[in-house]
Amino acid sequence: MTETEQKLKQAAKLAGRGKISRREFTQLALASGLTLAAANTMFTTAARAEPKKGGTFKLGLAHGSTTDSMDPGLYYDQFTGTALWGTLANSLTEIDAAGNVVPDLAESFEPADGAKKWVFKLRKGVTFHNGKPVTADDVVASFMHHRGADSKSAAKSLLDPVTSIKADGAETVIFELTSGNADFPYIASDYHIPILPRKDDGTADWESGNRTGPYVLEKFEPGVSCTFNKNPNYFKSDKGWFDRVEFLAIKDVTARTNALNTGETQYLHRADLKTLDLLKQNPNVAIFEKTGYGHYIYVMNVTAKPFDNQDVRNAIKYSLDREEILAKVFSGYGSVGNDNPIAPTVKFAVDPQPRHVYDPEMAKSLLKKAGLESLSFDLSVSDAAFTGAVDAALLWKEKAKACNIDVNVIREPDDGYWDNVWLKKPFVASYWAGRPTCDWMFTTAYAADAAWNDTFWKNPRFNELLVAARAETDEAKRAAMYAEMQQLVHTDGGLVNVVFNNFVDAHAANLGHGETAANWPMDGMKITERWWFTS
Repeated sequence: MTETEQKLKQAAKLAGRGKISRREFTQLALASGLTLAAANTMFTTAARAEPKKGGTFKLGLAHGSTTDSMDPGLYYDQFTGTALWGTLANSLTEIDAAGNVVPDLAESFEPADGAKKWVFKLRKGVTFHNGKPVTADDVVASFMHHRGADSKSAAKSLLDPVTSIKADGAETVIFELTSGNADFPYIASDYHIPILPRKDDGTADWESGNRTGPYVLEKFEPGVSCTFNKNPNYFKSDKGWFDRVEFLAIKDVTARTNALNTGETQYLHRADLKTLDLLKQNPNVAIFEKTGYGHYIYVMNVTAKPFDNQDVRNAIKYSLDREEILAKVFSGYGSVGNDNPIAPTVKFAVDPQPRHVYDPEMAKSLLKKAGLESLSFDLSVSDAAFTGAVDAALLWKEKAKACNIDVNVIREPDDGYWDNVWLKKPFVASYWAGRPTCDWMFTTAYAADAAWNDTFWKNPRFNELLVAARAETDEAKRAAMYAEMQQLVHTDGGLVNVVFNNFVDAHAANLGHGETAANWPMDGMKITERWWFTS
């Protein structure tokens, strides 16, 4: 065996442990004489090599609140999303590693009538954890759960265009929309819309935790932990490798890191970038980094003074040095934001102009235009929003002084942050994992009546375009509409997008996985379904 072949064999072992990227492996394989196709095949095979059934997978997550609920419409973060959806449940569709929407509980989906109608066929033989077969009536009840007049569900605005949901037999569900929507199957993958059992009264049973996923709920202690056992009847025979899964809410990043280093957990959600080099020195730990659609942000309520003035809003946007924050707080793991929530990798993304860079003179001139010589405001922050939210705010405070802006940084408690601060106080730290389509992101967070419109922004032109773009089938026209919408958010909205973040986690080196999804953190929040122990 030549030296190159020996290196390639070693690289294959590393791929199986998740410790070498596809690009690094491919470069070595090409140098050894393999074709690109052969290199890709070898990497995929190696990355999936030797999955071992069994074991207990323990994850330490940065999220978790005592107010967390089993109601999927109220899932706020990666704790409820990864535990109570990705581990416990399934939606009609899911997003694959390439960012495409593919069937999950559905077997197929087809549009009709210019995408104003969507027909979903269900997989045969799928059951809930209690053994009850999944039927079209369960799907109807699950979607209707989010559509009531008093619904507080985050999916409510996504489903507003739906005029009717009907079962056509036991295995077919027909959705009719107010207008065409080519992206509707993406909406059906949302983690707030798992398929739930229908109760005798026609409503969805969300309270019991009876779902369809790879693991069965054992115990849920909000804000503390969530435990599961393997579902022996899971309909995906090549998924759900662990015997048992435990989620621990560990909000302090130092405590999360210690838990991984001591073996208390095998997965560290949201690694501390300041100590990442130390983690890399541990031979039993692997770093998991993924570029997705997520963004770390601060959001102002545009209906509250002084943020109800557009010039004030834009002065604020010029008062922080995003490049400095990216370098000092996030160690360069990401790219600077420009007050646009659409990630550069999403179809129809644009970079609005002018770019909101640190510019004290521009900030002061905009304040003057608003009739102000200076400005002071409270900024409520917590690392519960995103790791580094406090440090980034303190850097912002220092730089804003040159803009005649006083940022009063208020450190809020981690516990209950999403219930007591977010959507409650006028200027707060926030975080979005992003969405794979423009329509989904805008409909969830910027539509006038969206439950999670955390800037409280209601721009008539934007909302007019939102409806029109959704139904537009001409790609060029649709692109122009989404470009204008991104410009409107950038210029008129209350979003301060600091960075598009990379997902940076760490895990035990004996965890294996295939190609990973970027639509949510932790492999699309389906890490417990898709990963395994290699030894």
